[in-house]
Amino acid sequence: MRATSAVLTALTALSAYYVYSPLPSTVSEPWKLMLLDATFRCAQDLSNLAHYFGFSHHLRVLNFVSSYFDKLDPVSSEHLKVTDTVFDGVEVRIFEPKRGFDKNLKKAIVYIHGGGWALGSARMRSYDSLCRKISEDVNAVVVSIEYRLVPDVHFPEQLNDALAATKYFLLPEVLAEYSIDPLRIAVSGDSAGGNLAAAVCQQLALDSSVTTKVKLQALIYPVLQVLDFNTPSYQQNMDMPILSRFVMIKFWLDYLNGSHSFAHSMLVNNHTSLDLSETISLRELLNWNSLLPPSFKKNYKPVLQSQGTDKIISEVPALLDLRASPLIAKKESLQLLPKTYILTCEHDVLRDDGTMYAKRLEEAGVDVTHDHYEDGFHGCMLFATWPTYFSVGARTRDGYVKWLNENL
Repeated sequence: MRATSAVLTALTALSAYYVYSPLPSTVSEPWKLMLLDATFRCAQDLSNLAHYFGFSHHLRVLNFVSSYFDKLDPVSSEHLKVTDTVFDGVEVRIFEPKRGFDKNLKKAIVYIHGGGWALGSARMRSYDSLCRKISEDVNAVVVSIEYRLVPDVHFPEQLNDALAATKYFLLPEVLAEYSIDPLRIAVSGDSAGGNLAAAVCQQLALDSSVTTKVKLQALIYPVLQVLDFNTPSYQQNMDMPILSRFVMIKFWLDYLNGSHSFAHSMLVNNHTSLDLSETISLRELLNWNSLLPPSFKKNYKPVLQSQGTDKIISEVPALLDLRASPLIAKKESLQLLPKTYILTCEHDVLRDDGTMYAKRLEEAGVDVTHDHYEDGFHGCMLFATWPTYFSVGARTRDGYVKWLNENL
């Protein structure tokens, strides 16, 4: 009996230790977030264990675990027609409202899901639910892109998929097929999908062969640069759920097909040191001392190494590719971009990426709405329904939908 009690006590203590992580009191529903984060970490630990024993790549295992019970067939409803199809070789899921169109042309939103370029799916319950909500509340056709993932493909294939599907949808004959108003189209995405959405908009703006121009871009806590992992938000939120700084660096290395052995060097910005001439001018484009408000900078200091590791740049040249880091695009390119919505969260390593992009776009003359949530955390918009409901999830989603309604 005593032995059983001791084992139960030990297991309880171990579980509490695994679940508990100190969180700021200002984050939305911290205990619920701890439990959610512990679930994610458990899945990550299991996938890493499977990788270690050679069963499969850890990201392939993690994607399988996270989506096995979560992928949905295209189910239409009384108000919404949902279908899966293919645009120029890329799978997409299309949500079409059944109300209020008749002879009127429709609004449209191209949506690109997040997941570190390695996880997630347009068919996952969370994204299916989000796109249904957007389609019904904005009364717009939503095209959710099912791009290929790491480790099956790496940069720039995810972007190529997103760009190909979007360009196909923008063809006049395709827009006519879905009765879309060519003057009322938006491109949107969250997290890594926000990265792809921003890159797609930049590529479309520079492509003279595309005759239909996007009216809006809407970026939800986007990841926009790989040059500085010591912005104030990276320093402040380095161990925050749902996305820590080290995990973000590993997502980047997987996306750009680089070795994880570079992770610790990138953690201290050895890949963009002052002795690497290729990176100096690019770092100037994301000088957060001039791009961030004092309330974000606080007392944090830039991390600039005098000597770095040039091997990282030589082996992972995509680190300097602006298609991977839309934040470092030249002002001349930014001036061509459409009206923009950017959502950021205080407790998110990517907070400053979105904030700096908003500032650079404003300086280029683009009309920008920047919504910042003081109690928000990375990925929170996906947690707006039971059983993973967070009040900040519902507020971010509703604010985003409201902006689309008012501007599209």
